[in-house]
Amino acid sequence: MKPARVVSNASPLIALSKIEELSVLKQLWGTIIIPQAVYRETVIAGAGKSGCEAIAKACGEWIQVMTVNNKAEVDALRAVLDEGEAEAIALGQEIQAGYILLDNKEPRMFARNVNLTPLGTIGILSLAYRQGLLKDPVVKIYDLRAQGFWVSDLLVERFKREMKQ
Repeated sequence: MKPARVVSNASPLIALSKIEELSVLKQLWGTIIIPQAVYRETVIAGAGKSGCEAIAKACGEWIQVMTVNNKAEVDALRAVLDEGEAEAIALGQEIQAGYILLDNKEPRMFARNVNLTPLGTIGILSLAYRQGLLKDPVVKIYDLRAQGFWVSDLLVERFKREMKQ
């Protein structure tokens, strides 16, 4: 599964690091690419917060920080999205990413509109499970909820059904 170039926003990195599963990203794709804004949000502004240390360490190893060249695209997206989401989508377009890791609905819609394939934290857990990297992804979803990550009951039930197939 490793050939695809993958760009991530902050949310999946933070969520996975809080449940000590950040490494599934490395196992799935080898390298994850993040824009400068996501680095600032997760490592600099996130200093001292849960999961920050794991993300900072990964940035020195298998998370690559890149600068977005298309500032006009970032500025246009910033009218609706936060800086990290805007930079992640613009960077995903620039490098023709195979996936863009985003959790929120609005940025996922924008990503689809520019032919990027969004994948959220729950989708990452599902993929990791299907690849044999996680034993019980439902437990991980409950761990996420315990860490304050919002997952609807409907999504949890749908996820459980999919895992039984």
